[in-house]
Amino acid sequence: MEKLRIDKWLWAARFYKTRSLATEEIDKGRVRVNDLEVKPAKEVKVGDSVTLRQGPATRTLTVRSISDKRGGAPQAQLMYEETEASLKLRAQLTEQRQLEPASSHEHGRPTKRDRRSLDKVSKANNTSWGSRWSASAD
Repeated sequence: MEKLRIDKWLWAARFYKTRSLATEEIDKGRVRVNDLEVKPAKEVKVGDSVTLRQGPATRTLTVRSISDKRGGAPQAQLMYEETEASLKLRAQLTEQRQLEPASSHEHGRPTKRDRRSLDKVSKANNTSWGSRWSASAD
């Protein structure tokens, strides 16, 4: 086998759990082959450069082998080689994420203390829960 569709290769190399997820990411423009946007039917061959975005990280890979069968993770890792620049960028992003403070208080459900301060502000602005519009027939 010399060539294979990019969506099948990404699935076989275990970058995406299903071929349909790989196809969606390709259609969104998050996968490039040899620095060109591609369609899911684009064929890749050994030596091609594949760039894909996974979350905040962009990975640049070189295709080392072609297989249309999805195997285990050790077999999948033999299908590609990640470039040095890509590895450095991923390491920087990981380090940056670890250094950022956890933002648990900024998102999610407010604490009891936060709730009381919100109630104080809403009473000061005359925007209590009772004055909100509701679907009840008053």
